[in-house]
Amino acid sequence: MKLFKKATIANIVQIALLSTASNIALAADKKAEDDGKLERITVTALKRTQSIQDVPVSIATLSGEKFENMFSSGDDVLALATKVLGLYAESSNGRVAPRFYMRGLGNTDFDLAASQPVSIIMDDVVMENVVLKSFPLFDVDQVEVIRGPQGTLFGRNTTAGIIKFTSRKPTDDFEAYVRAGVGSYGLQNFEGAVGGGLTEDLTARLSVLNQSKDDWIENGFTGEKDAMGGHSDQAVRLQVGYNPTDALDILFNYHTRTLEGTSSIFRANVLTQGKSGLNSNYDRDKVYYDKGDNNPQEYDNSGWSVNVTYDLGAITLTSITAMEMADGRSLGDIDGGVLRNADGSTPSDIDYVEYQDDFNNDLISYPGFIPFDAITEDQLKDLEQFTQEIRFSSNTTNPLSWQTGVYFFDSSFSVTSIDGFFGATEVFHENTTWAVFGQTTYQLSDELSVIGGLRYTKDKKSLSVGKQNEDGFAVIIGAASIQDYDDVSVSDGQWSWEGMANYRVSEDVSLYARISNGFRAQSIQGRDIAFEGMPSTAKAETIMSYEAGFKSDLIDNTLRLNGAVFQYTIDDIQLTAVGGNGNNIGLTNAGQGTGQGFEVDAEYRVTENLVVTAGYSLNKTELKDKSLRIATCGSGACTPTDEIDPENGGAIVHGNPFPNAPESIFTATGRYTVPMGNEGEVFFYGDYAYQGKTNLFIYETKEHVTDGQFELGLRAGYINYDMDFEIAVFGRNITDEDNLKAGIDFNNNTGVVNEPAVWGIEFKKNFY
Repeated sequence: MKLFKKATIANIVQIALLSTASNIALAADKKAEDDGKLERITVTALKRTQSIQDVPVSIATLSGEKFENMFSSGDDVLALATKVLGLYAESSNGRVAPRFYMRGLGNTDFDLAASQPVSIIMDDVVMENVVLKSFPLFDVDQVEVIRGPQGTLFGRNTTAGIIKFTSRKPTDDFEAYVRAGVGSYGLQNFEGAVGGGLTEDLTARLSVLNQSKDDWIENGFTGEKDAMGGHSDQAVRLQVGYNPTDALDILFNYHTRTLEGTSSIFRANVLTQGKSGLNSNYDRDKVYYDKGDNNPQEYDNSGWSVNVTYDLGAITLTSITAMEMADGRSLGDIDGGVLRNADGSTPSDIDYVEYQDDFNNDLISYPGFIPFDAITEDQLKDLEQFTQEIRFSSNTTNPLSWQTGVYFFDSSFSVTSIDGFFGATEVFHENTTWAVFGQTTYQLSDELSVIGGLRYTKDKKSLSVGKQNEDGFAVIIGAASIQDYDDVSVSDGQWSWEGMANYRVSEDVSLYARISNGFRAQSIQGRDIAFEGMPSTAKAETIMSYEAGFKSDLIDNTLRLNGAVFQYTIDDIQLTAVGGNGNNIGLTNAGQGTGQGFEVDAEYRVTENLVVTAGYSLNKTELKDKSLRIATCGSGACTPTDEIDPENGGAIVHGNPFPNAPESIFTATGRYTVPMGNEGEVFFYGDYAYQGKTNLFIYETKEHVTDGQFELGLRAGYINYDMDFEIAVFGRNITDEDNLKAGIDFNNNTGVVNEPAVWGIEFKKNFY
């Protein structure tokens, strides 16, 4: 372990001294007023600011210390996985292209053109492409995880729910902070912001992130120490507010990001045929790569938005105009091991196999049997996403309130897949969407309110083929040829609707019920063109969801207890069959899929100095299509437990759970403080996240299933109220759990695991 490499405590001390020496006037005492009750939380799930307890939707929020602790070790957005009930995330594309799942519903497609049923909203702008979803999180005001279909207000591709990130906005008063941390593996994590009023009408806030971690994984084949595993991620956000009158509010948001690092670390044959769990070939600190240039990754993306709010009296006009752009590449040794001529020495600490190929060449592979090399580079080029929303909402105190609007989305980009055998193939994607929507709330009485919403969406996607198998070895030797592909276009129009009711039993307890309908737009997948396959399509999936729950603030607002039960049915559920003999990606529709379960979470202020939280979610999903067949592992190295169709060899997956759908998630946190006079406190904070049984693929095997995985985090430090600073030590995955997060089944039993334990120290100071 390279603890505090390239950075020392002296760095933090220096920052602290420079900060203290600044001539910014500090408030004499910034200790928050504490009445011994839980903090009130407001959300914008219905595009209005409301108390979370008044919104008839299942919502979880993250902010402040809980959020900052989760990302203190330099983790990306995947750190949210299992930290929130019903939410899971994983990736086989490093720190870009995360895949999200909510209440079991998601998409395992690893292509850069994949669609997802969990929508990511950043500062009121949808991040549709998977690369845009990975924009780093910093200077965040609040995260809202909104479960269940959100098609009325947020549109298509929200059948599972949305995750809404809101940045801290500029204010009239001066505000600034610096947050700096160092830790294991050369971790350096700096975040800061400064903002305030520039003139009577202008405000601004500049936020920055500079985060890096050293390479720490050895390439056992080349002998190169510290060959991969690190990253460098820099991002900037500039927000400028213009408020010339009380009625007009304009906010400009510009943001940019540069990432260089390592794509996913693929580990060959770390699973044993017929068993679950990692085997002796697994070494967290070492892999054996003969190709892939140590799996580099680099991406640049930027964007801007203009949010205009104009108070017309009884009506408020909101306009959100945004543009997002991105380019980048990832290269990977997908087989995760070595295949070479059988000469020279071989590693003594892992399994290796000697064999002859079809041409009687003597070969050796390790770890374990690898039948052929697999190396792939994916490039995203010229991504441009333009969105425009115009919304009118009522601005009165009448029992009837409403909002209505129009929405436009346009996106274009190309994806180039470069295979070591077939060469480079480029496909172009275009997507245009428009929608009209409305939602109405009526307060029937002081206790009962009802909400109804309706949206019509028209969505069109198209795919065309550019260069194909360019410079491919397969074409040169005659094993492949240039194919003639027609352009592919799919379009559909769908209605989405919802109805909700909220009943206040008392001032502290409310009950709600919700029925909602939504859809995930039809999809096109063109990755198989790179391997002389045909593009595949899937028609739109539609969901009908039922939910009921309660929200309560009990024991004089010291106990918050919320819960929900849900059931949903998806017709024509879109599935991505990944893997098989050629590691293909094929879209298909299953007849139906169902999910049901519950979430219950509690936050309890036991004493003035002790706050604990706990939550549990249960999620049962099931595919229902007796005719659906899915190709099993192309390597033959796995052990399917599904019945195999004797005619076509595919697995019968009727009755299987959805892929990457944890049956259960349990979370718990605790924070204990020890007052240090009136000037500050010492605190101890811990968090625990447990993931129940999870099937990695559509078909079930003995190898590609996990159960009982968990991670534990700790944080301890000192807060000084008078000088408004905090210094703390932290640890993430402190028991150094080795958790399997993803697998590849076409070449061997390749696995992808979680991040190792990270320890560090962090300093934060606020200025006013």
